[in-house]
Amino acid sequence: MAAGTHYLPGLTPTNEPSVQKSDDAAGFYELGEKLVDEKAPTGPIEERWTTRKFENRLVNPANRRKLDIIIVGTGLAGGAAAATLGEAGYNVKSFCYQDSPRRAHSIAAQGGINAAKNYKEDGDSTYRLFYDTVKGGDYRARESNVYRLAEQSANIIDQCVAQGVPFAREYGGLLDNRSFGGVQVSRTFYARGQTGQQLLLGAYQAMERQVAAGTVEAFTRHEMLELIVVDGKARGIVARDMVTGAIETHLADVVVLASGGYGNVFYLSTNAMGSNVTAAWRAHRKGAYMANPCYTQIHPTCIPVTGSHQSKLTLMSESLRNDGRIWVPKKVEDCEKDPREIPEADRDFFLERIYPSFGNLVPRDIASRAAKYMCDEGRGVGPEIEELQPDGTTKKVRRGVYLDLTDAINRLGKEAVEEKYDNLLDMYERITGESPYELPMRIYPAVHYVMGGLWVDYELQSNIPGLFVTGEANFSDHGANRLGASALMQGLADGYFVLPNTIRDYLADGPFEKVAEDHPAVVEALASVTERVDKFMSIQGTRSVESYHKELGSIMWEYCGMDRREEGLKTAIAKIRALREDFWTNVKVLGSADNINQDLEKAGRVADFLELGELMCIDALNRRESCGGHFRGESQTEDGEALRHDDEFAYVAAWEWGGDSNDGGQPVLHKEDLIYTAIEMKQRSYK
Repeated sequence: MAAGTHYLPGLTPTNEPSVQKSDDAAGFYELGEKLVDEKAPTGPIEERWTTRKFENRLVNPANRRKLDIIIVGTGLAGGAAAATLGEAGYNVKSFCYQDSPRRAHSIAAQGGINAAKNYKEDGDSTYRLFYDTVKGGDYRARESNVYRLAEQSANIIDQCVAQGVPFAREYGGLLDNRSFGGVQVSRTFYARGQTGQQLLLGAYQAMERQVAAGTVEAFTRHEMLELIVVDGKARGIVARDMVTGAIETHLADVVVLASGGYGNVFYLSTNAMGSNVTAAWRAHRKGAYMANPCYTQIHPTCIPVTGSHQSKLTLMSESLRNDGRIWVPKKVEDCEKDPREIPEADRDFFLERIYPSFGNLVPRDIASRAAKYMCDEGRGVGPEIEELQPDGTTKKVRRGVYLDLTDAINRLGKEAVEEKYDNLLDMYERITGESPYELPMRIYPAVHYVMGGLWVDYELQSNIPGLFVTGEANFSDHGANRLGASALMQGLADGYFVLPNTIRDYLADGPFEKVAEDHPAVVEALASVTERVDKFMSIQGTRSVESYHKELGSIMWEYCGMDRREEGLKTAIAKIRALREDFWTNVKVLGSADNINQDLEKAGRVADFLELGELMCIDALNRRESCGGHFRGESQTEDGEALRHDDEFAYVAAWEWGGDSNDGGQPVLHKEDLIYTAIEMKQRSYK
C-alpha cells in the first residue's frame, strides 16, 4: 500500500493475485491491493437499499444544527443535496465557480430524464431499467448501485412535478414519454428540449429557499483549489475568490464533491467551457482513488467540427433519434451533393441496416462508432477539415453523417415536429445557417460525459473518510457507457435521495471537534495553493495556456478517443509527459493574481488536465478489451463489434496517486471485482 493511503472502516484490501493475462501497461503503474467494498449490501436486490436506509444511523435535529457540510458544485447533484440537507437542518456551505448556481452545466442536458413509471404500458419496470442500464454500460457497473438508481427514478419524477417542473404532457394531461438510445420502451420524461434547465431551476429554487431560511450559505465565483485532510479525514477546502483573488480556507465536518465531469480534457467537447477536473483531482492527489478514468462517453449527436478555430462543440439532443433517420450516401462521389438530390435508393441508413432491432436507437457508443466507420470509409458529409493522423501528419476528411427528419415531418406534420424539438432545431439553424426542416442535419460523435470519476463505496463515500462524491464526479452508476437521459437521473437521485440517507450514518458520530484555522494541515493546504498560484505567475514563458490545452486535447482525441490501440496510447503518454514538462517551464499567464484573472484560473485547470490525461491513457492501456465507449482496436469481433474479456477485466480500476511521473512516480492500481448475482453477464447485442 502506498504511503498516505486511508481505508474506510469495512474497506478491506486483499492480496489475491490478479487473473489478468495481458498487461500492455506494464512499467507504467504499480499493482496495489485489491479492494472489497464491504459497504455493499447483500440479500435480494430489491430489498438492499430499503434495508440499508433503515440500518443507517439517524442524527437528531438538535445535533444537525451543530454539523457543518461543504458542498462543491451546484448542478443537479450539488443543488439537490444542498436543498435537502439544508432542509434537514444541517449547516451547509455551497460553492460554485459560476456567477449563479443556475449556470451549472446540468442546464445543458436537453433531452430528458429516465424513470421506470411504465406510463406507456410497454413493458417497462424497475428491473428493466436496471437491466438496460447494466447492459448499456457493458456489464462494468455495480449492480447494487444501478438497481438503487432505477428504484429511485420514479421518486425523482414525483419530486420534480411537486416542484413545478413543466414536463411535457399528453392531450389528456398525463406526463408524456419518449425513447432514448439503448432501450425499446418509452421511459424518458422531458420538457421540450430544455429538461436540464427546468430540473436545475427546480433544484435551484429549493436550494434558494434554504438560503433564505439560513441553513445554506452560497459562495458563488469561488473555485476549490485544495482539499483539507486532518487526521486522515476530509475537513474542508481551500478556495479562491475569483473576483478578489483572495485565497480562503473553509472548514466543516464533511465535504461533498458534486463538481461534474472532466470531458474538457479533450479540449473540444460538449461541456461548458469552465467544466474541469480540479476539485476531484486535488482530492485524488490527497489520496482519493480515481476510478475508471478512461471511460469516456462519446455522444453521436453533436454538430460536427468545422475547423481549428473552434473551442467548443454543441450537442443536439439524442431525443432527435426518435424521429430522425441517420444515413450517409452509398457512393463516395455523392458526398458533395445536396442531400435532397440523392434518391433514397442511394442512401445507406446504416444503423437500421446493421442493428435492425434497435435501429437509430442503439446506445451512444455503438451509434458513434458506426458513424466514425462510415466517415473512415470516405462516405462522410459536410465540409472537409484538417485532422491529425497517428503518424503526426494531417489529412483532409469529412466528419459528418445526416440526421434526417423528413420522414417525421411527412408523417407527423411540421407543427408536431416543431412542438417536440423547436428550440433544438432553432439552435441548429443559428449555428449552421441551415434549416433542419429543409435540409437533413449533420451530426458527428463528440466527447460528452465521463463515466469515470472518484471512487466511492455504496454510501457514496470515497476512500478518504468524510469525503463524499455525487453525480458525474463519481464513477459508480454507468459502467463503460451511459445510456441517454440517465445523467439527470443519477444527479437528482444522489442529491435528493441517496446522499441524505448515507451521509447521516457518518455524521451520527458527531458533533465533531472543530478544526482550528492554524492547524498544521490547514496551514499546509493554504500554503500549497499560494505557492502554486505564485508558480503560475512567475514562469512568464512564451506559450499561452490555451495552446497547451488545445495540444493536449488533440493528443487525447487522436490516441485515447473513439479507437484506442497499444502503440497509440504509449505515444500519447510520452507526448503528454513532454507537454507537461514544457508547460511548467514555458507557460505564460497574463495579468495578476489579486483580482479577476481567467488566464490564471485556466492555468490551474489545464495543469490538472495534463496529469489526468496521462492517467486516462495508462488506464486505457491497461484495459486491453473493448467495452462500451472504450474501444480497443486489438479487441473486436470479426464484424468489428466490441469484444469484452470478462475473465480479465470484470473489475473497477481504482487508481491511487503515486507522484508525478516526470519525477519517477507511478500510479497504483487497486482492483475491485464486479460480482453479479441478479443479472447474467453476456456479450451485448442490439441486432
